[in-house]
Amino acid sequence: MRTPGMIVTLAAFAGLAIAQTAPASYNLSCTNATLLGAYAFQITGQILAPAAAAGPVAGVALTLFDGNGNLTQVDNVVHNGIAPAEDWRPATGTYTVNPNCTGTFTLVTQPSVASDASPPLTVHFVVTRDGSQIRVGVTSSPASAAFMAAIISIGFRL
Repeated sequence: MRTPGMIVTLAAFAGLAIAQTAPASYNLSCTNATLLGAYAFQITGQILAPAAAAGPVAGVALTLFDGNGNLTQVDNVVHNGIAPAEDWRPATGTYTVNPNCTGTFTLVTQPSVASDASPPLTVHFVVTRDGSQIRVGVTSSPASAAFMAAIISIGFRL
């Protein structure tokens, strides 16, 4: 006869066994070459600080990863309900994919219209092993201690 306590105990032991063996069994083997080609991103979130820049953001981006750690991008991001002055703001950057399929990229915008400028961003991401999807989070800028954001983006290889 199974008692509720026995079931809870068995479930706890099973959870411990899975927790202790799962990380050791993962061999994701991602590299910079995992990100290769064009990716379409949907961007949503909010700039939290500085106060003058705070507000919601939403947009799209097209990013080209070269498989060697370099990227180019164009984006169109609405900030506080205001459309950008130029339709597609260009940017360049570098990226690093870790063996566990996490990584970062640094993005430097290069707008032709000064009002579309933003600080460089360091973006953290997780990519699928086959490189078909990338999940991105923007939290801050390495160039501006006052800049903080809570922006997420999901990208799909085209």
